[in-house]
Amino acid sequence: MAVSKRNTAPPHAQEPPLTIARVALYARVSTLNGQDPEMQLSELREYASRRGWSITREYIDQGVSGSKESRPELNELMADAHRRKFDAVLVWKIDRFGRSLKHLVNSLADLCAYGVAFISFRDNLDLSTPSGRLMFQIVSDHWCDGGVRAFAHPGARQGRLAQCARQREEVRETTRPG
Repeated sequence: MAVSKRNTAPPHAQEPPLTIARVALYARVSTLNGQDPEMQLSELREYASRRGWSITREYIDQGVSGSKESRPELNELMADAHRRKFDAVLVWKIDRFGRSLKHLVNSLADLCAYGVAFISFRDNLDLSTPSGRLMFQIVSDHWCDGGVRAFAHPGARQGRLAQCARQREEVRETTRPG
């Protein structure tokens, strides 16, 4: 009789890392006075070189606020991602890619659907790895579950805290001796 071993590893640990050969670099500076994207790009180029990745293109938005969902170079990057011109998007810091949580989560979901990984160099976030995808899932679930509601309804957090305090008090009252 054959004995089969049960796999007890969590499902996310079984996913192999995505293979990356070609990367696109994305840099953004908000203003044109005194800010230079070269600082971001030089670190990204060095990182890509150390990893053995070829850089297919550098997308640079200059003088464009991160709060704007429509940015010329970001729009081009997303269109090229859809065409799978590269395997991953490499950014210096996640806030260079998007400042709006909604835009960030939607853009990363689009990249995932296209089979393109996302790597934030300074934030040490690499969505090409199972652990990176798990971490982002946990964070985005937290943001989308409680965090966004708290932003949308400023009193929501205080309401939840008050509810927890009432529940703790009810437990104390029911468990007090005598």
